[in-house]
Amino acid sequence: MDSRPEIARAAAEAAARQSYGKLVAWLAARTRDVVAAEDALADAFAAALERWPRTGVPEKPEAWLFAVARRRRVDSVRRRLTREAARDHLKLIAEEMEARMTDEDLPDERLRLMFACAHPAIEPGVRAPLILQAVLGFDAATIASAFLVSPATMGQRLVRAKTRIRETGIPFRVPERAELGERLDAVLEAIYAAFAEGWSDPAGTETRARNLATEGIWLGRLVATLMPQEPEALGLLALMLFAEARRTARRSADGDFVPLAEQDCALWDRALIDEAEALLSHAAACGAIGRYQLEAAVQSAHAARRLTGRTDWVAIRELYDALFSIAGSPVVAINRAVALAETEGAVAGLAALYVLGDDKRLNEYQPYWAARAGLLARLGQVPQASDAYDRAIGLERDPVVRRFLQGKRAMLRN
Repeated sequence: MDSRPEIARAAAEAAARQSYGKLVAWLAARTRDVVAAEDALADAFAAALERWPRTGVPEKPEAWLFAVARRRRVDSVRRRLTREAARDHLKLIAEEMEARMTDEDLPDERLRLMFACAHPAIEPGVRAPLILQAVLGFDAATIASAFLVSPATMGQRLVRAKTRIRETGIPFRVPERAELGERLDAVLEAIYAAFAEGWSDPAGTETRARNLATEGIWLGRLVATLMPQEPEALGLLALMLFAEARRTARRSADGDFVPLAEQDCALWDRALIDEAEALLSHAAACGAIGRYQLEAAVQSAHAARRLTGRTDWVAIRELYDALFSIAGSPVVAINRAVALAETEGAVAGLAALYVLGDDKRLNEYQPYWAARAGLLARLGQVPQASDAYDRAIGLERDPVVRRFLQGKRAMLRN
């Protein structure tokens, strides 16, 4: 074991990124108390940060964290419960969480936890956010930003949902096939949200976002393996692989942002694209079209540029028309407007954007203002375009993308 403090901290950070959901899922599987599992795991990480710099990093950090969290969980229950039933409960916990776990790999219960969070007894609007927090450790503020609600509201919803799991005894299990449909959407939505959060940090510089894209793809593969004939599970995995294939091309050698239309196709990962195409073909053969398949088809149309040398905007617009008909979200509408501008002109695209103006959520949504600025600039409406760029710049979190938008605004003003 190496006792250097920086190695100990790095090991704790790596364990948090890679094993958080796995540990929470195992700790909560029997008791169904997600909050208590999270609290016990938080104590275990605090203990690791205090001990590992002095004693060295254990050979199996994940197993060490599990053992400590398990003891904290049992001690908490013992202090809280004293009746005969409580002693039986403690015995059950102790028996299933034996020290042998320090010598074996922990079984992966994340998929069971995901479906518990997507149970019909949980409010539909909080199922995906709950999966993100319980399985991947997202904080309420990050989740709130992704789902366009306030952190306080999201925090309250998550607490209520976890209480619901415990009080109603929702089982941690993969549902029978007849039950899967009603919960699959929430599971896929959460996986995609996790991937998108990680993919938004292409350089991997944000600790909280690091590895999330990889984690999202891993979870997508897990669900696709479980349900190989479920077209939307296949479509989601294809969508994520198409996006991941372009990761290297999203930044120039100098670290500048490169928009999709200007990316060097030679930098795209051909193996990932080929895998995504095969998944999309398999999904299409299943005979049911859904949101993720259509989104993956859009990415497939963009990927075809590496073969044809041009972007088929007519096909992309038609795909967005179909996508908007089944998932009329503001995000889809913005992308549809951009595709419309490429096929019918900036006036048509801008008109489609203006229709969305009454949706108050877009006031704080950067892609809306960036798209609006670009179309106004193409029409020569400089003051309005400049104002829209100001809004987009103020809303952008990524400093590299912010610099790109600032460059566009500077060119406009000059």
